[in-house]
Amino acid sequence: QVELVESGGGLVQPGGSLTLSCAASGFTLEYYAIGWFRRAPGKDREGISCIKIVDGKTEYSDSVRGRFTISKDRVMNTVYLQMNDLTPEDTAVYYCAADRLLSPGQRLCATPDHWGQGTQVTVSA
Repeated sequence: QVELVESGGGLVQPGGSLTLSCAASGFTLEYYAIGWFRRAPGKDREGISCIKIVDGKTEYSDSVRGRFTISKDRVMNTVYLQMNDLTPEDTAVYYCAADRLLSPGQRLCATPDHWGQGTQVTVSA
């Protein structure tokens, strides 16, 4: 059974840091790209970062590039999102998702097959 479980969310002050974890089970991680998405109140879901497990290729949205870092631990079947210099605009529910890679030219994390339940991140003084 495919499962993605996020953890690490919470309340943090502006300028602070958090690290989110996405623990994957029930599938072979190296055949996938794992992405982080977020949905802020009243806004559409936003894809913010993605990592291709087999070669470590990473992508970031403009909104988080330079502040967030995605990484993987293949032994632990876990993907992390290190978030630094957080602002109130980063407040959202954060989700990880797994995108099965079927072709070499496939756009990473464009059509995820599996989703986690989400973890709340609140940035507030």
